[in-house]
Amino acid sequence: MTADTMVKTRWVYTFGGGRADGDASMKNLLGGKGANLAEMSALGLPVPPGFTITTECCTYYYANERTYPADLKDQVAQGLKKVEEITGKSFGDPANPLLVSVRSGARASMPGMMDTVLNLGLNDETAEGLAKLAGDRRFAFDSYRRFIQMYSNVVLDLDHHMFEEILDEHKERLDVTVDTALSAEDWEAVVADYKKAVEAELGEPFPQDPHAQLWGAVGAVFASWMNDRAKFYRRMHDIPESWGTAVNVQAMVFGNMGETSATGVAFTRNPSTGENRLYGEFLINAQGEDVVAGIRTPQALTKIAREEMGEKQPSMEEALPEVFAQFKSVVEKLEKHYRDMQDIEFTVEKGRLYMLQTRNGKRTAKAALKVAVDLASEGLITREEAVMRVEPASLDQLLHPTIDPGSPREVIANGLPASPGAATGKVVFTAEEAERLGSAGEAVILVREETSPEDIRGMDAARGIVTARGGMTSHAAVVARGMGRPCVSGAGEIHIDMKSGEFRARGRSVKEGEIVTIDGSTGEVLAGAVKMIEPELSGDFATLMGWADGVRRLKVRANAETSLDARTARQFGAEGIGLCRTEHMFFDPDRIAAVREMILADDTAGRKAALAKILPMQRQDFVELFQIMEGLPVTIRLLDPPLHEFLPHNEEDVAAVAQATGLDAAKLLRRAQELHEVNPMLGHRGCRLGVAYPEIYEMQVRGIIEAACEIAASGKAAPIPEIMHPLVSKGEEMKFLRELTDRVAKEVTAEKGCQIEYKVGTMIELPRAAIRAGDLAEYAEFFSFGTNDLTQTTFGISRDDSGRFLNAYIEKGIFEKDPFVSIDTEGVGDLIRIAAERGRAARPDVKLGICGEHGGDPASIAFCEQVGLDYVSCSAYRVPIARLAAAQSAIGEREKDR
Repeated sequence: MTADTMVKTRWVYTFGGGRADGDASMKNLLGGKGANLAEMSALGLPVPPGFTITTECCTYYYANERTYPADLKDQVAQGLKKVEEITGKSFGDPANPLLVSVRSGARASMPGMMDTVLNLGLNDETAEGLAKLAGDRRFAFDSYRRFIQMYSNVVLDLDHHMFEEILDEHKERLDVTVDTALSAEDWEAVVADYKKAVEAELGEPFPQDPHAQLWGAVGAVFASWMNDRAKFYRRMHDIPESWGTAVNVQAMVFGNMGETSATGVAFTRNPSTGENRLYGEFLINAQGEDVVAGIRTPQALTKIAREEMGEKQPSMEEALPEVFAQFKSVVEKLEKHYRDMQDIEFTVEKGRLYMLQTRNGKRTAKAALKVAVDLASEGLITREEAVMRVEPASLDQLLHPTIDPGSPREVIANGLPASPGAATGKVVFTAEEAERLGSAGEAVILVREETSPEDIRGMDAARGIVTARGGMTSHAAVVARGMGRPCVSGAGEIHIDMKSGEFRARGRSVKEGEIVTIDGSTGEVLAGAVKMIEPELSGDFATLMGWADGVRRLKVRANAETSLDARTARQFGAEGIGLCRTEHMFFDPDRIAAVREMILADDTAGRKAALAKILPMQRQDFVELFQIMEGLPVTIRLLDPPLHEFLPHNEEDVAAVAQATGLDAAKLLRRAQELHEVNPMLGHRGCRLGVAYPEIYEMQVRGIIEAACEIAASGKAAPIPEIMHPLVSKGEEMKFLRELTDRVAKEVTAEKGCQIEYKVGTMIELPRAAIRAGDLAEYAEFFSFGTNDLTQTTFGISRDDSGRFLNAYIEKGIFEKDPFVSIDTEGVGDLIRIAAERGRAARPDVKLGICGEHGGDPASIAFCEQVGLDYVSCSAYRVPIARLAAAQSAIGEREKDR
C-alpha cells in the first residue's frame, strides 16, 4: 500500500493525552465535535481520550449500501488501543473495564437531531467489575440501567417510554420521586426488569458483547444522519446532506459518582442577551443527558445567577469551589482561543474536571449582535469579522413586535426565560397538532411537559413554546433560540392533562385552543392576547448595520407600493423602491369601479374616459411614495396582470358588482368570459396590455411624471422615477414602449414647465428576454430581474402549485433547495449572467437589479454579488437581512481574490 493510498483510506483520528491527530482546521473531515476535541486535547486541556471516525466514512457508508470500508475495523481497533493505553483500562475487561460514549458530530451543529449512546461496554460482568473498581455498586448499576435504556432506544429501536414506565413503577413501589433516591439494590432490580423487557420485545437477550455493542452504536449514529428530524433540521438550516456526520468514540467519565461528581452545560456569554457573563447549569451526581433532557431541574453555575433566579440549591461556584475556579479559567481560555462565544459540556468525576465538548454557541439574534459588537470592541475580532458573525436571516427575530411593557398582564404561569421575544396563539399539546394548525395559517403555542428531537416539526410550526420541565439549556430552549422562537421552559407550576385537553396552573384551567401569550424574555405565560410594540433598531443593531453598510457594494431597495410599506422600508434602511406594483393600487375600493368601466369600454375613447377618473388617484399614489423616498430611486412597474383579474367571475358576484356600481350585469359577465384565458400566466398580460391598449400605460406614465413635477415644484428633493415595462421579450416591444413613455413624459413636462430625470427599463422575466438582452438594452436603461416569474418560465413550474410536489423533489435530492426561495444559480442564474453580459455589451451603464422574493434571500444575494448586479430589492421587513447579506457577500468575494 502506497503512502498516498494510506492517506486516502484513513478513517480514524485519535485524540487525548495532550496530543491529537487533527485540529480545528479539519472540521469538514472530523465534524465540529471531533475537530474541537482534537484542538482542546492539543491545547493540553483535560479531555477524555478517544477517536473520531470521519465524515468521509459516513459518505462511504451511504454510497455503499450502508456498509463500512474494509480497513475500518482495524483502524477502530487501533483507536481503541490508544484509548486503553492512555486510560489504563481495557474495553470489555470484566476487572478493569473501559466504557465509552458514542456520539455524532457533523461539521454544522445539529443539537439533539442525531443519536448518542453513553456507558457503552457495560454488560453483566463489566457492571460488577465497575462496581468493585469504583467502590460504588449504586453508581455502577445506575450507569448500567442508563446504558440499557439508551442503547435499546437508539440501536435496537425500542420505545423509551417502555423503560420509563418500568422505572416509574419501581419509584411508586419505593415511594420515591427522584432517581437519586434509589439504592444499588433498587437499580439492580430495575436492570433485571429492563433486560426482561428487551428480551420480551426482541425475542433475544440484551447484547452482552462490548464490541458488538460498539458497532451497533456506530451504525446507529451513521443511520441517524438520515432520520426524519435530522433531514428536516438540515432543510431548515440549509445544511447539505452530502456533508455526512462523523462518529466520536470517547472514554467515559462519570458525573454520577456521588456528591463530588457533576455534569453541566455552559456558555461563555449569555446566549439570549449576549451579556459577557458565564451562563449555564449543572447537576450534582448526574450524567449529561439529565441536564439537557430536563429530567431533573438543574442548578445555576454561579452564585449571582442562583441569587437572581431565587434558587435555594447551591451553585457550582458554592458547591465545588476549587473545580469551579479551574473551570472558569478553562472556559476563558477557550473563548480567547476560538475568538467567539463557546457552548461547553463538562463533567466532574470525583472532584476532577473533564471537558467533553466546545463549539461556537447558538444564540439569539439579539445576543449575536451584542457578542459580535463586543468582541470587536474588545479587540478579539475585526469589524469585518463581526459583520460575518451574524446570520442575516436571524435578524428577522429583531424586526417584529414585542410585548408592550405598559399593557396589563394576567400571569397564569412562570418559568425560565429560555428564548426571548413574544408570541400569541392557541394552546396545543402535541407537535402534530402544532404542525397541522400551523400549516393552515393558525398561530399556535406548543405546550409540552418537555420537548424532544421528534418534536422539531411542531416546534417550527409554532409561534412559541412552553415546557413544564427543563432548564435554560434543555432541548426546547436550545432549539427555540436557534429557530428564533420565544420559549418559556421549566414552568413547573403547569400541570398538563392530555386526557382532558387542558393545562392547570395557579388554580385555573386553560383548554386546548384557548389563546395565551408568552414572553420569552421574562419567562411568563399570560392569559389572552397582549398588546405588542414595534422594535427599536438602535444600539448594537445600528452599530453592526453601520459596519455592514460601510463594506457592502450592492444597494438595497424595497418592494413597496403603499405609504406604510415605504415608511417601514425607509426605517429599515432601504435605499429606494425596487418594485412598486401598480396593479395593487388598481384594486383599491375607491377606483375598482373605474377600472371595470375601462375594461368594459367598447373603444379607445371609452377607455380613456374611464382612465381619466383613475389618473388623479394614481398620481397621488406616486406623490406619496416620492415624498417618503426623498430623492431616492423609485422603480414603478406598469400594469402587469391580465384584465380579467379585475372582474367578478360568477353570476352572483357579477350581480353584486352591477348593483354596487351601476354597470351592466350582462355586459360584465360577457366581458369576463371574453377575457378568460386557458393559461393567463402566459397570456394577455404585462407589456402586451400596453401594446394592445396603450392608453393604459399612457395614463400611468402621465401620473408618474405629473407626480414627479409636483414634488419638484414643492422644493423637495427631486424624485428619480424608473418606469418599468413588464414581460418584454423583443427589442421591437421595448422600442414601442420606450417611444410611448418618452412621448408622454415630453408632453407632461412641456405642460408643467418642469424638467424631470427619469429612466425607462424592463423587468426580465422570460428566458427570451435574458437571451436577447442586447436587443432590449438598446432602449432600456435598466433591467430588473423578476426572479419569481423567471423561475416559473425557466422551469415551467407554477409557483402557486409547486408546493404540492416540490418537497418530494427536495427529499429525493433532485432539487437541493426550493428554487422559489433561493435562486437556481445553474439555470435561472445562467440566464441572469447572460442578460447581464449582453445588456452591458449593448449599454455599458445599464443598471441591473433583482426584485423577486429572492432579493431577501442571503444565498441569492451572494449570487447577485458574484454576477455584479447593482442592487437587490425585497420586502420591507427583509431590508436589514439584505443589507447584512450584501456586506457578507462583498467580504466573501474580496477574500476569494486574496
